[in-house]
Amino acid sequence: MGEIADWSSGGTPRRTEESYYGGDIPWAVIGDLNDEVVSQCKGSITHEGLSNSSCKIVRPGTILIAMYGSIGKLGIAGMPMATNQAIASAVPRISSQYLFYFLLAQRSQLAEAGKGATQRNISQTILKAWPIPVAPPMEQDRIVAVIEEHFSRLDAVQSTLEGGLRSVAAFRRSLLTDAFKVNGTLPHNWQRTEIEEVAKVQLGRQRSPQHHAGPQMRPYLRAANVTWAGLSLDDVKQMNFDEGDFETYRLWPGDLLLNEASGSPNEVGKPALWNGEIENCCFQNTLLRLQARDINPAYLYWYCYMAALTGRFGEAGRGVNIRHLGKQGLARFPIPVAPKVEQERIVTGLEEKFQQSSDCEAAIRQAHERVHALRRSILTRAFDGQLVARSTDDEPAMVLTD
Repeated sequence: MGEIADWSSGGTPRRTEESYYGGDIPWAVIGDLNDEVVSQCKGSITHEGLSNSSCKIVRPGTILIAMYGSIGKLGIAGMPMATNQAIASAVPRISSQYLFYFLLAQRSQLAEAGKGATQRNISQTILKAWPIPVAPPMEQDRIVAVIEEHFSRLDAVQSTLEGGLRSVAAFRRSLLTDAFKVNGTLPHNWQRTEIEEVAKVQLGRQRSPQHHAGPQMRPYLRAANVTWAGLSLDDVKQMNFDEGDFETYRLWPGDLLLNEASGSPNEVGKPALWNGEIENCCFQNTLLRLQARDINPAYLYWYCYMAALTGRFGEAGRGVNIRHLGKQGLARFPIPVAPKVEQERIVTGLEEKFQQSSDCEAAIRQAHERVHALRRSILTRAFDGQLVARSTDDEPAMVLTD
């Protein structure tokens, strides 16, 4: 690729010099690259910062490619801008769009060529030495046109699929709010109470250095083990629980575990049921436990699922950046309690409808994967010479590198 483009990279003005930042020169970092035209940047630098660093202005149409971390992320400069040193800039002597799509096709291979343990990276030396099949100029234009025609159709399909996922999510929220009469008047035989009246509420044990080792190491669950799909037990930590703490924090089948805090309001109180998957397991204070008393545990689970998914637990939490539900917040949280027979009917109905919605979601995600596979196939065929017909009237490609 060194023969078909002029390559360079940018730089970062000294962070300690405030006068170097906040100017009128857009300054791109990897986070600004989203495989499309870069029309705005999160950061900017001053002319003083430009002249006192290795930053360089790149002109519109320049190809931008990430060399660190997210290797292969792409952009096309949509205006004059500077970049940091993690971005390589290419001014092509061939079609810019042809080079852009070729780099998109090579992303996984470029990532595999990266070096480094903590953050993989590639160099300009690797990029310049990377082989590229260069079609004749007119064929390049035909290839780009066909790629964009196919991609435009796939974009429309993908937009429809994303709309389908949003519809599934809205359907689930509607099911839950309707089931628990959130937006309506409670039937006369229902009761509105607080969670502490129907379940024991407990916060898990705090993790501290003195518990990192000891003679009674036991597994424990934390917030990372609770997902919307249930418990994730691939990474279960251990800490020391003496007999007293073990009896206090030991999990029992039927326990309901809730995420105590989160930076996202719609993640606070996210629940999962414990069914004794790991023997002698305990829980940490990033989780709250509910032990149902005079209420169907599955009914309690689905109500908490609704309160978490709709952000109601998050709204009831304390804090600004991190919302904490807390033991008292959960204990005092209102809950509508249906008669026992009605609880069972609600649980059965929600389980059936959620299974149907999960099947629908899985089909949509499978279609998403097919769209991605089709994109990869189109790009592969494009640069294997199989996407468009060749013409004897095309000017030889060698004129581009002479």
